[in-house]
Amino acid sequence: MTTLAPLTADDREDWVTLWHGYLEFYEEELSQAQTELTFARLIDAAYPIHGALARNDSGTAVGLVHWLTHPATWSDGPYCYLEDLFVSTDARGGGAGAALIEHVRAWAQGAGCSKVYWLTQHDNDTARRLYDLVARHSGFVQYEIELSGSGADAS
Repeated sequence: MTTLAPLTADDREDWVTLWHGYLEFYEEELSQAQTELTFARLIDAAYPIHGALARNDSGTAVGLVHWLTHPATWSDGPYCYLEDLFVSTDARGGGAGAALIEHVRAWAQGAGCSKVYWLTQHDNDTARRLYDLVARHSGFVQYEIELSGSGADAS
């Protein structure tokens, strides 16, 4: 059975392991400083980004999720953006991903959000099979503009 709990300072080592697995999956690299900043934000109750870990029966951390809310122009309530979701390779298919999404959905409903949404790569077939079971594909395509000199990209 998967158990879920909000991130705490004591979860740092488990979180870092999963975070690096997540970054590796997406073939991304972030500086150690950005990783430290991200974790500090996630465990700071005053910061508006939230995180949770999924653990298996033996207590091993097998998944992570991060989310935030923002005002919306099409809704009275805020939207909840599920920014990061990762389940370790050996735990996939065991329900941790669905449990993490449900955790965010329940939190968002309790926080008065109008919807939960997220992005994934178009060819992430394993994840999309799960997403198709728990959510509706919106049909939208994402575009982005990277801004130099901002945040972690500044060197």
